[in-house]
Amino acid sequence: MDNILVMKNITKSFPGVTALKGVSFNIRRGEVHAIVGENGAGKSTLMKILSGVYQPTSGEFFLDGRKVSFKDPKEAQLSGISIIHQEFSLIPYLNSVENIYLGREIRKANGLLDKKKMREKAEETLKRLNADFDLNKPIAHLSVANQQFIEIAKAISIDTKVLIFDEPTASLTGNEINNLFKLIETLKADGVTIIYISHHLDEIIHICDRLTVLRDGEYVDTKDVAKCTKQEIVKMMVGREIINVFPERPSHHQFRNEIRLQVKKITNSNVSDISFDLKKGEILGVAGLVGSGRTEMVRALVGADPAEEKEVYINGEKATIKNPTDALSHGICLIPESRKTQGLILDMSIKKNISLPILNELSNRLKIINRKRENNIVNKSIKDLLIKTPSSMQKAKNLSGGNQQKVVLAKWINTDSNILIFDEPTRGIDIGAKEEIYRLMRDLADDGISIIMISSELPEVLGMSDRVLVMYKGRVQAMLDGKEATQEKVMHYATGGVNQ
Repeated sequence: MDNILVMKNITKSFPGVTALKGVSFNIRRGEVHAIVGENGAGKSTLMKILSGVYQPTSGEFFLDGRKVSFKDPKEAQLSGISIIHQEFSLIPYLNSVENIYLGREIRKANGLLDKKKMREKAEETLKRLNADFDLNKPIAHLSVANQQFIEIAKAISIDTKVLIFDEPTASLTGNEINNLFKLIETLKADGVTIIYISHHLDEIIHICDRLTVLRDGEYVDTKDVAKCTKQEIVKMMVGREIINVFPERPSHHQFRNEIRLQVKKITNSNVSDISFDLKKGEILGVAGLVGSGRTEMVRALVGADPAEEKEVYINGEKATIKNPTDALSHGICLIPESRKTQGLILDMSIKKNISLPILNELSNRLKIINRKRENNIVNKSIKDLLIKTPSSMQKAKNLSGGNQQKVVLAKWINTDSNILIFDEPTRGIDIGAKEEIYRLMRDLADDGISIIMISSELPEVLGMSDRVLVMYKGRVQAMLDGKEATQEKVMHYATGGVNQ
């Protein structure tokens, strides 16, 4: 077989943890090769080694039969390996051409920038990708899908041999995902080798030729995708069989008729006349297409965004909520969609992140923190949520995505709020971690906590929700009983359909 990449005994250690342990496998020229595994399996660490972000503690790898070692990402790029990260590395106020050639500008003989030539080459590259949008617009004004095109254009404009996609569909709509798959097929036809990292097994089965499974930093196996079932892939990833990832709904609920939250007529520039209620111990799923106003609705509810009109009643009493602090004082907390930018302080430890919202409760009248109580709460959270970390002092930025998400959950669960709003609670995390978070959510609901769950994954909404609120263009289009909701019904209303 013609292998473009060969890895031999790759090991990477960080203080207190070994992220990779003697990983060896190969990637064939011109294939789409998936790397799968739970959060913390070592996928991202391995990709950072291949792309020059990290150097291995031991082991070696070969590109086109030549042993290579990159001291930084630029050296990896010049050798033909580029990575498209989940969080793009674009300058928002520069336009597309300026971003594509940033750091390697084309200059005239007199040293001035050759803007005409850069634009021509950028247009040529984007034409190859079948991308069509205004190159003069600042990046901040482009859609996420078009920003991804710019990242890919940056990579292939310097003769990339191996292109790594890290969770490429996390922020894309269904149509944009289809366009990405067509683009991958085009790149493959042009001889580019693709490494594809995703937690969405349906995508891997659809687009990839082979897959390699990592578990707890170790190599498990490499298989032809066509010869694998989804269940077999999951079993290799987690080391056990997962039959049903969603916990059972209770057949009868002790809290069923107790209304905890009533929302009336939330209206602002993004949503209009939003009204619904939330019962004690209920999981209310919120479904809708991207742009339907799901996140905007809950941000207006908790006061993160202003509302022209809003009435909120908690346990039958009117509540004034002008900002998130007011919401928290009424027992409502929003667990945000973006854990890295809104949920965590990445340079702080797990301990400090978890205890941050409850420092007042942990302090005496002199504002001295009870460290013993703080340690007990943090250590219990780490144990209960199965957060994989060498210690509570580990910085949040060093955790895998799934474990970062668990820290965000711990942070807000410890506030003793009785209304929790989860915005995309399992985005970018693996099936094993999803199962743990689903179980946690169901346990919270069984204990009487009321949950609003926004999710773009329909199976998640259908599998977890007692009722489903469907939104369309900033309005509530339907409220469905969870037992009667189907993908067809939800999509009917999410695309503007009326009562059937």
